[in-house]
Amino acid sequence: MPQSVNVMIEGGKATPGQPLGPALGPLGLNLGKVVQEINEKTKAFSGMQVPVSVIVTDPAKKEYEIKVGSPPTSALIKKEIGIEKGSGKRKETVAGNATMEQIKKVAASKMDNMQAKDLKAAVLEVIGTCVSLGITVEGKDPKEAQTLIKNGTLAV
Repeated sequence: MPQSVNVMIEGGKATPGQPLGPALGPLGLNLGKVVQEINEKTKAFSGMQVPVSVIVTDPAKKEYEIKVGSPPTSALIKKEIGIEKGSGKRKETVAGNATMEQIKKVAASKMDNMQAKDLKAAVLEVIGTCVSLGITVEGKDPKEAQTLIKNGTLAV
């Protein structure tokens, strides 16, 4: 029966220490090899937390598979607009401003992991994340931007 270890790791910076070492050590895998493979697969997400699953398919033969998920939408938005963190007081302080092109880029990269049926729905979902981060969209409050998209005033 396959065993699975699920962790969040900074892209390209996995180490044999926490959280991987204690979880994978008892399974008898070559930690150095696993860490090297994870770092290779996640280097494109440098600076972002990425969900990683190590699935041990055959413990006797020490066979495993590594699946890399997509970083959280908030991490992609912050990287796209170049900020380190969202606003702690979103109603008082704006953390940054995203263009529709940036929002569409994030939405397109997250489409496979979303419930959205099309790009417009995915864009609305990403803008919803902007609300909690205190990020404006095209200089507008994100809720206002969502309304404008829904009624066709702001094009996706």
